[in-house]
Amino acid sequence: MSPDRGRLNYSQNILSLPLALGDSYCGVVLMASAIIDDPELRNRSLVFEDRDDAGLHIAQALEKFRGKDALVLAIPSGGVPVGLAISSRLNLPFDLLIIRKIPVPGNPESGFGAVSLEGDLVLNAPMVRMLGLSQAEIEVLAEPVRKELEMRNSAFRGPGPWPNMKGRIVIIVDDGLASGYTMMAAIRVVRRRKPSQIVVAVPTASASTIRMLAQDVDLIVCPNVRSGYSFAVADAYRNWYDLDREDVIGLLRAHGFLAE
Repeated sequence: MSPDRGRLNYSQNILSLPLALGDSYCGVVLMASAIIDDPELRNRSLVFEDRDDAGLHIAQALEKFRGKDALVLAIPSGGVPVGLAISSRLNLPFDLLIIRKIPVPGNPESGFGAVSLEGDLVLNAPMVRMLGLSQAEIEVLAEPVRKELEMRNSAFRGPGPWPNMKGRIVIIVDDGLASGYTMMAAIRVVRRRKPSQIVVAVPTASASTIRMLAQDVDLIVCPNVRSGYSFAVADAYRNWYDLDREDVIGLLRAHGFLAE
């Protein structure tokens, strides 16, 4: 359902969320200045039609940034349609933040960390220990990801300069947060550029990941927060599909970010 046709009941200063797996919504205080969620969407599945619909939901909660010196940065691939919807609705400039998870050997859908185009390496230490990976093995696994980042940057952005972030409100967008390590790497990249505020805007996330990231940003907007022992980003969407490179390029061209 488009947010123009349905209700949204955003809580504008949620400071109590189910932060540990299995917790109820009761009284654990976060360190971020605000967490915005939709109480009616907590712990629910299939709440968004698709990524574009999810972006329109988030845009309502970000309305106060319309007309401000703010910038939307989307993490490809899934964050692109969400970010474009937010950027278009709020008339904010749009760009990309090239980050990618490092896949677990033999299980490419799972990651044990993430790496940025600039070389930031963020690791899920408990998973690294569980997998028994040495530093040398981590570097071997990260190397093809770094090459993929270079190819993505060339295909999706081209040679243009990065936007100035100093003193600006930077809104980092993805289509959801599972472990949160990709977003953690994104936050590091942005923080180095000295923005006035860092906002994380995602349609869905696990409560434990919200807890992990909250102390590092000024605001988190996440309509669909879910607790429990199993979490999949895809479960928030009625129409979920993986985006390939051509899908992303098509979206960026359609919105004028890339030339034909």
